[in-house]
Amino acid sequence: MTGSSASETSRWRKSTFSNTHDCVEIGELPDGGIGIRNSRHPARPLADFTRDEIAAFLRGVKAGEFDDLM
Repeated sequence: MTGSSASETSRWRKSTFSNTHDCVEIGELPDGGIGIRNSRHPARPLADFTRDEIAAFLRGVKAGEFDDLM
């Protein structure tokens, strides 16, 4: 994970479950990686991950491995 500029992706997406004040956005980066940022602070550095890292994380989410954090 490294810090990158939030402007490096052309389209940010957020979950329809997000509310208007607290939101995490995700977008594809030019190098094929995936960026994640806080929508309240879009100019701050973002976290970027490989597609394999995101796939592993999403598998864990779908399996309920992070349900205790909600």
